[in-house]
Amino acid sequence: MDTIMSFFQSTMVTLVLQATWQTIVMVMLSTVFSMILGFPVGILLHVTSAEEQGGIIPHPLFCSVLSRIVNILRSFPFIILMIVLMPLSRLIIGTSIGTMATVIPLSIAAAPFVARVIESSLKEVDPGVVQAARAMGSTNWQIILKVLIPEALPSLVSGVTLTIINLIGYSAMAGAIGGGGLGDLAIRYGYQRFSPSYMVSAVIVIIVMVELIQFIGDRISAHLMSRR
Repeated sequence: MDTIMSFFQSTMVTLVLQATWQTIVMVMLSTVFSMILGFPVGILLHVTSAEEQGGIIPHPLFCSVLSRIVNILRSFPFIILMIVLMPLSRLIIGTSIGTMATVIPLSIAAAPFVARVIESSLKEVDPGVVQAARAMGSTNWQIILKVLIPEALPSLVSGVTLTIINLIGYSAMAGAIGGGGLGDLAIRYGYQRFSPSYMVSAVIVIIVMVELIQFIGDRISAHLMSRR
């Protein structure tokens, strides 16, 4: 009996570790790709906003259209978006299920959120700093790269931290339709096979991951703020 119990316990540990690694891979890759997609959009939303809102290249019509597109993409529930993007995942990855296939919808789902986070962070920059840079003859690119982004860096780090935490939640939902990771483990073993220990293990690991990421993000943001 002890041998059997030991076997099942070791099997559970192996499955939890494997699912945790899958979640880490999904979240890391999705964070990188969503930042690549969302960061430029967030900058555009800010710099093309009205001048009184901090826009350095005011273009209200363009900003309004882009803002509506971002809002529409943010309105899609992730489960529906993942199903809609299955053909795209199959085209790029070769399959619509599994860890790597999930990166595509995760990245696209998080990109509008990233754009709003970037926009919000840039709006927090003191307009006086931008005006001083403009008075010294800085170009728009110089203001963006050497003033706005460096000044908003602590807030940007907090935004990236929040993005990673949201992606952990998204990755857990992806398990409902074969996305792999801790969500898949909780559903297949915890729910469908009536094994609460798997469900509890997945939840505990997710909580630990979120707490760890939040702690690291807060420390980095505080460090950047102290160096100002």
